Amino acid sequence: MTTNLTKPISKSLLWAIIIVTIGAEVLLYLTRYSSLGSTLYDAVMVSSFFIGWKLYRRLRSEQEHRKSPRQIMLQFTGAFLIFFLGSTVVNVYSNLTFEDFNDDYDQYVQDYTESQAHVIESGVDNELPDQPIGSIFEKIDTIGYDLYNDTLAGLEEVWRLAYIILLLVLFKKVFPRRWGSGRRDGFLMAALFITSILFGIDHTLDTDQPWAIRIGAIVTFANMGLLFGLILLWTRNLWLTVIVHAVYDITATLSWYYIDYAVEYFTLGVLIVHVCLYIFETIHQNRFIQQRAAVQEGPNIEVTQKVE
Repeated sequence: MTTNLTKPISKSLLWAIIIVTIGAEVLLYLTRYSSLGSTLYDAVMVSSFFIGWKLYRRLRSEQEHRKSPRQIMLQFTGAFLIFFLGSTVVNVYSNLTFEDFNDDYDQYVQDYTESQAHVIESGVDNELPDQPIGSIFEKIDTIGYDLYNDTLAGLEEVWRLAYIILLLVLFKKVFPRRWGSGRRDGFLMAALFITSILFGIDHTLDTDQPWAIRIGAIVTFANMGLLFGLILLWTRNLWLTVIVHAVYDITATLSWYYIDYAVEYFTLGVLIVHVCLYIFETIHQNRFIQQRAAVQEGPNIEVTQKVE
């Protein structure tokens, strides 16, 4: 995989990778002070889709067989369940280890929700006073803004893949002997670990929080970032990982603001679908094996009959 990831990169693509990684981090930090920085950050995240389109093929080997839609769906449900279980363990660990972070984070989420609602209500009141339709658009704005941000969050996996490629290219230049010896898995794991730490740090860049909260946030989100990175390397499918990330964030937002236990309900549905798909796929594979065995036995029977 490391050979594919570090295939020759054009200068324009290299600059695009730097912008979507380092540039995105700088803009994310500036969103704390500037609405223009927030707008530019969103623009970089949207444009990262096109960069991902240039990079996603590097995860796959040429010998890899193309998966059927059922196999892809089975991989998605499996990846989502793995992340749900892993994130649950991470949250339990954080609850036990960073009590101050969890208490303050709950308050932070509540304050953030109230501030967003206040901004939207102010805008609606100024433009559409005393109009019933204003409340409809208020709700659309609130939900739409949340879903928009969660969808963009899924594209953070393009950021991760671009960062992994950038780090591997750097390792290749700095450690040419070790790279040439073929021992490259260590470099890939190092890149995965570094991007996970950066993933955790980036979730504190746009907020000015005390260090007691930041440390807990960095550890919590770094572990979740590691889970996403492992899913990316396991599936070797960038867009599947993007969808898992976005869908989980969407259900988490619904659970926070709109529907209690939305994540748990959705995960239960995913589990049911996963079990059904697994049964269908097992039946299909067994049938395929039987058909292939029958085809192989056919010529053997003809040869035996001729000998007799």
